Amino acid sequence: MNNTVRTWLSKSREELDEIYRNANPGNIPTGDTQGTAILAGSIFSKLVAAFARLFAWQGKVFDLFCPGGQAGVLVNKITPFSLTFIIAKVYRDKSWLDGKDTIVIDYSKTSFVAKVIRDEIREIEPGVYLGKVWWGKTRVLDFALTRNDAR
Repeated sequence: MNNTVRTWLSKSREELDEIYRNANPGNIPTGDTQGTAILAGSIFSKLVAAFARLFAWQGKVFDLFCPGGQAGVLVNKITPFSLTFIIAKVYRDKSWLDGKDTIVIDYSKTSFVAKVIRDEIREIEPGVYLGKVWWGKTRVLDFALTRNDAR
């Protein structure tokens, strides 16, 4: 696990929000990323992250196809076998958290299962992204994505 992501596991939601607010969107990731679920403010966050990575969600695989890498699609890696499920559109838009530019992962038109889910990510350092998960307009979780070259 990336050292920056490891430190995020012990931060509160407010601290993670501050990190997110102070970041620019950065580049939309390409290719395979490793995911880490972050249950902010919980003494169990490290356990939840390890359990989620082992048995549920391992990350996302991005495929950018628009000129300049400004939009694309992704699939989530699910289960211990990293099977790919749940497609989403990826593009830049305004964050629901602070109204600033962000990278949006939008499942509303691509997934029946995750139709009400919206993820937002910002690149905090090269190849390391902090994300917010929305269920409708309600924030439910934080997460990290790490490109292979940043692990």
